[in-house]
Amino acid sequence: MATLTGITRSSLKVFSQPQLYPQPLLFFSKGFSAKVFVKGLSFSSTEKKIAEAFSEFGEVIEAKIVMDKARKRPKGYGFVTFAKKDAAEKACEGMNGKLLDGRAIYVRF
Repeated sequence: MATLTGITRSSLKVFSQPQLYPQPLLFFSKGFSAKVFVKGLSFSSTEKKIAEAFSEFGEVIEAKIVMDKARKRPKGYGFVTFAKKDAAEKACEGMNGKLLDGRAIYVRF
């Protein structure tokens, strides 16, 4: 490597920047959590109603309805996150085609 004013790459010391915030340790595994897609939701559906309906299959971590920002109403689909993958699979089989708030919903893993 060419030297510039007598300094080579091997003579440079690498100074690390001090970390202001500790890096969180995140562990991901395939069986840790599972998210299912739910479409066909009624505009009157709430995240609480969806979480209650899906909780019979396992622990629901989060139920999220996707909102239309311009109209300020639900778009008709959302996501439900389960603590375990097998609970999500059971929910797909059990809730697919069922009525929720007067509309048939469709669930995919």
